[in-house]
Amino acid sequence: MERRLLPIKLDSYKPLREVISETLREAIVSGTLQPGERLMEIQLAEELGVSRTPVREAIRKLELEGFVVMIPRRGTYVADLSIKDVNEVFEIRTALDILAAGLAVERITEEELEQLERVLVEIGEYIEQNDIEKIVAADSRYHDILYRASRNDRLVGIINNLREQFTRFRSISMAYPGRIKNTVEEHRQLVEAIAQRDIALAQRLAREHMENAEQTLLLDMQERRQS
Repeated sequence: MERRLLPIKLDSYKPLREVISETLREAIVSGTLQPGERLMEIQLAEELGVSRTPVREAIRKLELEGFVVMIPRRGTYVADLSIKDVNEVFEIRTALDILAAGLAVERITEEELEQLERVLVEIGEYIEQNDIEKIVAADSRYHDILYRASRNDRLVGIINNLREQFTRFRSISMAYPGRIKNTVEEHRQLVEAIAQRDIALAQRLAREHMENAEQTLLLDMQERRQS
């Protein structure tokens, strides 16, 4: 059997299923596990040096995030993104982010602005460490702060319903060469616009940020299919 995944290190403080899901997620984003490839629990467990149960739990988590699809009586496969999938999710998410940015301008607190600044500093540190996992997690916290600042619980709830679908998009987009630094600069400009209480500018920057993320994702998909 060809071994492509390294055995799991069992010294992590995280639950084993979380470590496995992170390993499989990274393998999918990096292309080690290809779109449409079938995922066999027994084979994955052998490669990772673990039992089948945490592998099964990790796969279920990745299904919720949109990284894999489970087909009854056929098995589990790495999800294959379509342009239609990307367009539909980004259309909705862009509209919601524009609304959230406008409301945040009116309702954000000074403490929340400071939190946003701290997250940007964190992302800079993770960039130097080349830790894509922490970068993606910090990017998620940045957006969560902005959404909370909208003071609209229903808006936050709708956005959270898209979280799992967007996780894969964010991971792929952020891993594209040069995208991380551009993302940080886009985030920084948006924070400045919100701090200046400029609704029009904040909404324009929110739209441009989502459009840039979508274009990066589509470019990555195109290059993968041509390779």
